[in-house]
Amino acid sequence: MSELNSGTHLSRRKRLPEKELVALFALMMSLTALSMDAMLPAFAQIAESLAIVDYQQTQWFVSAMILGMVFGELLFGPLSDAIGRKKSILLGIGVYVIGSIVAVLASSIEVFLLGRLIQGFGVAGPKIVSRALIRDLYKGAAMARIMSFVMMVFLLVPMLAPSVGQLVMQVADWRWIFALLIVQATIAATWLLIRQPETLSVADRIPLNRKRLLIDVKMIVSRREVMAFTVLLGAIFGALMMYISTAQSLFQDVYQTGDKFPLYFAVMAIGSSAINFFNAKIVQRVGMLRCVMSALSVLLTASSVLLISTLMFDGVPPLSWFMTLGIIMFACFGMIFGNVNAMAMEPLGAVAGLASSLISSLSSLLAIIFATLIGQFYFGTVTPLASGFVIFSLLALIMLLYGNRVQIR
Repeated sequence: MSELNSGTHLSRRKRLPEKELVALFALMMSLTALSMDAMLPAFAQIAESLAIVDYQQTQWFVSAMILGMVFGELLFGPLSDAIGRKKSILLGIGVYVIGSIVAVLASSIEVFLLGRLIQGFGVAGPKIVSRALIRDLYKGAAMARIMSFVMMVFLLVPMLAPSVGQLVMQVADWRWIFALLIVQATIAATWLLIRQPETLSVADRIPLNRKRLLIDVKMIVSRREVMAFTVLLGAIFGALMMYISTAQSLFQDVYQTGDKFPLYFAVMAIGSSAINFFNAKIVQRVGMLRCVMSALSVLLTASSVLLISTLMFDGVPPLSWFMTLGIIMFACFGMIFGNVNAMAMEPLGAVAGLASSLISSLSSLLAIIFATLIGQFYFGTVTPLASGFVIFSLLALIMLLYGNRVQIR
């Protein structure tokens, strides 16, 4: 068991057993992925139900939620430093449930997108504060190891989520998917309330103060290596968001997979979960930097091969080739997220909540911009997706090299 962060005053008896901690926070953090991926098979039904004429507007279903997260992430980090981790997470889950109810009751795209926006704002609570809570308990490679285990379970959700959504739609309409999300959120909140002790002692809390926040924000953004890693996360999240927004159309319209879409989507995500288990085993031996460098190098190579393939096959390479390269790329995503989050947070333990908030908010905003720009070029081929992967992975690799050079200095 790894040592406690020296900035906390918690005893070992206040720490949940490692397996339970991983399960609890994977359940909470997976609300984000489930909220996006479980509804993918329902895009067409939602569009019909809400009388959406332009099918490209279904990409907003994901973008609206991410936009809500951008604003929520700015709030919940500082709030968790001021009132504690548990209260902040529970407040976020409460807002998320309200957003889910709004989406369930929606009869127009405007109300539905409002519900998604509120969902995103609320889910930022467990998403952001969970990282700060883990940062309270672990540091360095030990934190990366725990985050890898959390991400391993967390990334199993996208594999299963479309199947869950499709299963729900076989017995009910799309609105019941959101009812299922409400149930998951309630279970996570109850589990947290009963089992997880508060990790931020009253003595270590930082009252909300505009002047102090501005000073801390200035300190965080002045750390060039932290900002480099934030841009890196934004680029990789943008690539993932671009894929999620177009996955349903790619598999069902371009590759004609029909009802097998959830199966193909799940297979694509297998690499992410598997590589996180591998990463958790090796990160303490080889270091976070080498893990991320290797993952980005493979990602750039695989995405370049995919782009060349799209040019050779008029924008639609064989499904088997697309799947093979996709599995490799998703494996790289799995190794990148946990490690880079830990690398960005490592020097910011004194303001972990605000740092987690700012890093996630900025990276999410960048992801929306990146994904929206490339997504506008999607018209039924794989070429825009492959091009985006090449651009984003190259940008991420440049940011890693720059951030590491700054750290060394």
